[in-house]
Amino acid sequence: MGVRRGRSPVDVMFGWLKRQPMKVKSFLAVTFLVFTLVAMKLWVKNYNYFFIASEAVHAAGIMVLIYKLTTKKTCSGLSLKSQELTAVFLAVRLVCSTIMEGNIHTVLDFATLVSTVWVIYMMRFKLKSTYIKELDNFPVYYIVVPCFVLALLIHPYTRFMSFSGILWAFCVYLESVSVLPQLRMMQNAKMIEPFTSHYVFALGIARFFSCAHWIIQVYETGGSYLQLIGHGYFWFPMALLAEMVQTFILADFCYYYIKSLKDGQLIMRMPV
Repeated sequence: MGVRRGRSPVDVMFGWLKRQPMKVKSFLAVTFLVFTLVAMKLWVKNYNYFFIASEAVHAAGIMVLIYKLTTKKTCSGLSLKSQELTAVFLAVRLVCSTIMEGNIHTVLDFATLVSTVWVIYMMRFKLKSTYIKELDNFPVYYIVVPCFVLALLIHPYTRFMSFSGILWAFCVYLESVSVLPQLRMMQNAKMIEPFTSHYVFALGIARFFSCAHWIIQVYETGGSYLQLIGHGYFWFPMALLAEMVQTFILADFCYYYIKSLKDGQLIMRMPV
């Protein structure tokens, strides 16, 4: 007779969490994020590292896609629309960054943009037969048009041309919702292969670092950090809201991703 092993503390915790109502889960998630932010603030002295880490993790996610496309010779599970939206906001942000100030962020954005364009090229031409267009059915104009209109209405006022402020706001808003076609495609497919789930999880981690950078910088400088990113009564709240929206959009996916890893599942299943 085999010996029945007891459940590990991690299994007990996930089992208890699964039984809780959504309000309790949301409260626990917010509490966990707050404690994480406090810990990061205490341990990391140079808060610019958070923003660099965000871009580096995003680039690492792109590397995962490149590995998949070159070794597996398939782009199944990937949303071409999300990749194209990513290329758009990266290109716009690269232009704004070059105009305003060229630094390490400009270099990282350029590298990520080149990698994303290569992924788009592979999906459109080399691996076109493996792209499941029917599942990638999120209307792009539902994203682009509202982001552009919102950028016209609410954008930073800087010492540069106001047009660059509109472009900057557009890329911030577009980035916050560019992952929606990818999430819709995964919900349509119901099952997600490992490389795609690794990529989306990397996006979630990148968004968390970026959001942490904004929140901690504003808190640490007593609000004077707002002067560095432009003036405007509604711009900063909207920019921070955009960061938080994408973080929470991806938080649900990250939960199921970690749960799948804990259960030892190579193929991730998305809830309806």
